[in-house]
Amino acid sequence: MTNSFSEFSNAKMILVIGSNMTEAHPVAATYVKNAVQKGASLIVIDPRKHRLTDFSDLHLQLKVGSDIALLNGIMHVLIKEDLYDKKFSLTKCTGFEDLKRSVEQYPPKIAAQISGVDEETILKTARLLASVKPAMVCYTLGITEHTCGKNNVMSVANLQMLLGNMGMEGGGVNPLRGQNNVQGACDMGALPNVFHGYQQVADPGSRKKFETAWQVTNLPEKPGLMIPEMMHGLTNGKVRAFYIFGENLANTEPDMNKVAKELEAAEFIVCQDLFLTETTRFADVVLPAAGWSENEGTFTNSERRVNMVRRASNPPGIAKPNWWIFKQIAKRFGHNWPSSSAREIWDNEISVLAPSLGGIKFDRIQKDGLQWPCPSLDHPGTPYLHRDGNFTHGKGVFMPADWTPPAEVADDDYPFVLSTGRRLYHYHTRTQTGRCEGLNDLLGEETADISPEDAKQMGIIPQEMIRVRSRRGQVCVKANLTPEVPKGMVWMAFHFTEGNANWLTNSALDPFTLTAEYKACAVQLEKIE
Repeated sequence: MTNSFSEFSNAKMILVIGSNMTEAHPVAATYVKNAVQKGASLIVIDPRKHRLTDFSDLHLQLKVGSDIALLNGIMHVLIKEDLYDKKFSLTKCTGFEDLKRSVEQYPPKIAAQISGVDEETILKTARLLASVKPAMVCYTLGITEHTCGKNNVMSVANLQMLLGNMGMEGGGVNPLRGQNNVQGACDMGALPNVFHGYQQVADPGSRKKFETAWQVTNLPEKPGLMIPEMMHGLTNGKVRAFYIFGENLANTEPDMNKVAKELEAAEFIVCQDLFLTETTRFADVVLPAAGWSENEGTFTNSERRVNMVRRASNPPGIAKPNWWIFKQIAKRFGHNWPSSSAREIWDNEISVLAPSLGGIKFDRIQKDGLQWPCPSLDHPGTPYLHRDGNFTHGKGVFMPADWTPPAEVADDDYPFVLSTGRRLYHYHTRTQTGRCEGLNDLLGEETADISPEDAKQMGIIPQEMIRVRSRRGQVCVKANLTPEVPKGMVWMAFHFTEGNANWLTNSALDPFTLTAEYKACAVQLEKIE
């Protein structure tokens, strides 16, 4: 996030796109609702009429996968009607003329035909966004989990730069991260192209610094593999072994039949996790790790805030902290790592080697944590990025994008569009929440959410068992009739192994980020006689 959660409640206008915040991020959604109660305007762009739309001034119910066309249509109006921030766009950014030429191809009529949002609503949205400054944008996986996910993100950034809403309190682009501590994992270098602190593997200076610190030589100069490349590598022989740390790949990756074949092809699999999962069934070795409340360390949340986690209880049995397990394995490879606690790892290694984290030490995060970048010990942290339009790059860069359809669209054989996400009562594959009896009482099985219109046409009654089938698999679940879902759409989650949407989802990838298109695939519905 470029901005902070504390700004949500006092925002003047909030645009939420591709995010069912009330179920996926309920605390953040509460801040948005507080802002509305104080008089803020709220615009929701989402294929579903989820509960946050009850608080919105406008709900743009677009077709799945049409975000770029709709955003380009809004920007077309902003430029044509001279409603954009000229000073910011022309002096703080580059590439404006390229953006202008691109969005000229998306007048409201064309944007409406692609997105399903009528022309008048597109015009009204553009004018409303231009009428309030600053306006804040929030998005989640509804933007990123597409074959055009990278371009979706760029289009959101284009809109905010065009409106001049960057580098100020109450504005910015604010992705609500999809998993607990996913921000912290990225910050720590759990990406194939960077060391921790986003220092590029390809940069000789960065490699030299880490070689010296780690007392090694010849660190790889090329980025490693992304998860889809690793999975594919298991079947073509390029990857022989897998070390799976805190991830239930067997349930979370698209096309679960394909994933099972890939994991079965591995010569050796290690799983390091809190519990036995669907993925540990494929493991040769399972290493029991301590849970979050059994550890000392840090989490970093969506707003870049590094928070301290204190141990509340001892790990059960032989479970050990993750850092301890990694250190013991390294020792068997002949490396004696000096740090012997989470504090020592952070204070003596992490903050020392990453300039953006240099001022963050355990002694300074005892209370409310600190937001990076925090380069020195007297630095207070950074509540919002790009202050006064001063970007890390120097100037903001407009990155025009053309709309492309999903990799798989509805047709005569598979006439419905399936989109996926999370439900309020469970988290991911229920590795933890599935052990809470109360939560299972509230939600004990998966359903397929369909529109009352489609149900009536097919003769489906509420809670009737139906079959949802894609080109990759099928599941039998109960039908949940809800006005949240538009005609022609099916919505499901991936919390339960049986009825998991990922038996159906498409493994088509964004060519840049290699993120799978969880949000769009073609399915058919059948009554089970």
